[in-house]
This record gives sequence, structure tokens and C-alpha cells, in this order.
Amino acid sequence: LALNPWDVVLCISGTIISCENAIVVVVIFYTPTFRAPMFLLIGSLATADLLAGLGLILHFTFVYFIPSEAVSLLTVGLLVTSFTASVSSLLTITIDRYLSLYNALTYYSERTVTRTYIMLILTWGASICYGLLPIMGWNCLKDSSACSIVKPLTKNHLIILSVSFFMVFAVMLQLYVQICKIVCRHAHQIAVQRHFLASSHYVTTRKGIATLAVILGTFASCWLPFAIYCLLGDYSYPALYTYVTLLPATYNSMINPVIYAFRNQEIQKVLWTVCCGCFSSTMPFRSRSPSDV
Repeated sequence: LALNPWDVVLCISGTIISCENAIVVVVIFYTPTFRAPMFLLIGSLATADLLAGLGLILHFTFVYFIPSEAVSLLTVGLLVTSFTASVSSLLTITIDRYLSLYNALTYYSERTVTRTYIMLILTWGASICYGLLPIMGWNCLKDSSACSIVKPLTKNHLIILSVSFFMVFAVMLQLYVQICKIVCRHAHQIAVQRHFLASSHYVTTRKGIATLAVILGTFASCWLPFAIYCLLGDYSYPALYTYVTLLPATYNSMINPVIYAFRNQEIQKVLWTVCCGCFSSTMPFRSRSPSDV
């Protein structure tokens, strides 16, 4: 089998994704103070992206060194599960951010922890079910005419995944619009109470909205091309189109640690102490609201 440069690029992307997210997973897992709902959700996102990176590496390895239909189904199932969990984890983080602002007074309660665990169970339960479908027989290995742009997934399976993505994106968009409204209202109230100038209020509000725009814009620019092509594309189309739209989607898993983990001050402190060789898992941290992340 001739080596496809696009597969090499995907494998390299998977390696970078795995290294980045492995750092996040290890930091959150080995730091006892990182058990707040916010960190559990970030850990879920990092775990999903880590599995996605490993899936890309395994897919490359098995395609070129251990070709097997059964193994191919397993790696594709792993990729479907991990990327679905990644997108779903982004939705849970968005929901958590919205609730931390909308219900600020009751956010730090047992109810929040329970809700977080429920969201995690639903996220991974649904993702695993999606990933098991091709392994359980819903694939196009015996009928190439039923194939989608991503073999061996069927066209109908990919349509379901794409429609699910657009539903998640629509909910995230609506939630971020509501978050922007709350941020603007809070900034105005603070400006009035502290007698800030109108320009200060404008700068604060613009900064908050710009941050949300970058988060949502990054997600959309990475995933929308592939999701749209999944609906419009056909198995007879050149594979180049699939690679061109799929590669940016994998970049989302590469960018997620930067946006959601490495920008967090508590995680930064742990990383700095590890680099300095003076790590202590009992370091005191100031608990922050998810809206600060």
C-alpha cells in the first residue's frame, strides 16, 4: 500500500494532540484540588481529545502495517467515539459556563456536582453508542454503494452524526448569545456601581465578547466544513475532499487544550511548578468560576 501524505499529516496531528491532552489529563488526575465540576469537564474534554489523537495514530499504524477489516472497524469506532465525546464535552462546558453566570448564587452546591456527573454519563454513553454502531454491523464493508465519504461508515450513519453536530452547534450558539447578554449586563452594573467611565465599560464588554467569539469561531471553523461535506459528499467523490475537510476538524482537538486548559491560571501554576521541579499536589488554589476560564 502506497503511503498517502495526508495520512502522514493526520498521524502527526494525532501525535501532537495526544501529547498536549495527555499533559492536561495527568495534571487534572494527579492534582486533588482539581475535583471541581469545571475541571471534571475540562478533564473529560482532554480525555476525549487524547483518545482521538491515539485513534489517528492507531488508524495509520493498522492501515499501513497491520491491514485488517476488523481492526479498521475498531479504530474507526474509537475515532467516532472520541470525536463525538470531544464535541459533546464542549457543549457541557458551555452549559456549565452559562449556569455559572445565570445561577451564580447557587452554582457552588451539591446539585452542580450531581448535574456535572449526569452530563458526563450522558456524554460518554451517547458517544460510546455512536462508536459501537459500525463495530456491531452498521458499516459498508459488504455494500460499497452504502458507504459515506468516511469508509467504512455508512452514509446514513454519517448523516446522523452531522445532524447531531449541527444540533450541538445550534445549542452552543444560543448559549453563548445568552452568555454575552449576561456579561454585558454584569459589566454595565459593575460600571455603574463603581462609577467607571463608559469607555472602561465598553473595553471590558468588548474583551469578554471577543473571547467568546474566538472560542465559538474556532469551533465552527474547524468542524463546519467537515460536517457540511458529510451531508453533501458521496463515496464516489475524490478522497482529497475528505482529507481537506477532516484535517481542520482534528485541529480542534489540538486547539482545545490551549483554550480550555492552558489558559486556566490554576493549571498554569501546576505546570510551572512541574517545570521548576517543585511540584506539590497540596498547593492551595483559588477556586475560580467557569466563566473566568
